[in-house]
Amino acid sequence: MTETNPSRRNASPSALEVRDRLARPLRDLRISVTDRCNFRCPYCMPEEIYGESYQFLPRDEILRFEEVERLARIFVAFGVTKLRITGGEPLLRRDLPDLIARLAGIEGVEDIALTTNGVLLERHAAALAEAGLRRVTVSLDSVDPETFRRMSGRGAEVERVFAGIEAAEAAGLSPIKLNCVVQRGVNDEQVVDLARRFRGTGHILRFIEYMDVGTLNRWSLDEVVSGAAIRERINAVFPLESVPPRHPGEVARRLRYRDGAGEIGIIASVTQPFCGGCTRARLTTQGRLVTCLFAEDGIDLRTPLRAGASDSALAEIIESTWKGRSDRYSEERSSRPELPDATPRRIEMYEVGG
Repeated sequence: MTETNPSRRNASPSALEVRDRLARPLRDLRISVTDRCNFRCPYCMPEEIYGESYQFLPRDEILRFEEVERLARIFVAFGVTKLRITGGEPLLRRDLPDLIARLAGIEGVEDIALTTNGVLLERHAAALAEAGLRRVTVSLDSVDPETFRRMSGRGAEVERVFAGIEAAEAAGLSPIKLNCVVQRGVNDEQVVDLARRFRGTGHILRFIEYMDVGTLNRWSLDEVVSGAAIRERINAVFPLESVPPRHPGEVARRLRYRDGAGEIGIIASVTQPFCGGCTRARLTTQGRLVTCLFAEDGIDLRTPLRAGASDSALAEIIESTWKGRSDRYSEERSSRPELPDATPRRIEMYEVGG
């Protein structure tokens, strides 16, 4: 029987706050629940690599829900208040509302969100909301059907994503955030179309600079459209003004339409790195603790967990890992243009969920 340390499990987050070498606290945990996806976006899971014959993780290598819950409780004891479920495509994980209900029952969790491509959201939104999910972020790189199919692969239809967004709104999963990765020569000419489509809906559209996550997307700086350029394009049609951040460490720079039709966000991790405020840890599908989106690897928690390690022992691994953290890849990249090519391997996007 697994030993549990009640003092750690029930302690208030502030009592056990842990900070890394750059004095950044641990506040957010992103949990990948599957490595599978029903899309084949070229910047994440290119079809030529992740084709029909690709072997995804066998079930016994994936964390079980009770294991995820147990680890999440330990992270919350260190100050984590926000949980985000990611993938792969998390809605491919069977019985996902059961996990949401488990996580919602953890004292100290203030927010549970989910990132999805939205295709299956219409079917699952109500059950997820009932289980305790608070918000969803939908990846949507274009509202043009042809561009959407090309960027998503496998004949994906953007209308199914629209239906999913409507279902999420009806279920009370709001405010809904919509993430668009902007890639030069692919969808950069359509940012205004996206803005036009969602102005006045209450949804928050966020434009993300194309990042060098992983090593399989053949990333090039030439394909990056800067956040400043994105803002200029939208501002020329729909005038914008800056909005103060809601909280420290917020990654998106907030902007609102001057006519009151809502707001957008710009995540400029390439041209304006924000590593200094990063409070995010990531738990991979296999149970590895990753301290940076651009990390080469993670710390194995699954092996000691399944070997019978106590909560105290697992907490010590998490604590020492975070205290030793000094990651600031994006800031280093901005001063060392050769960095992406110099790193032999980085964890792929689908392994850590962005």
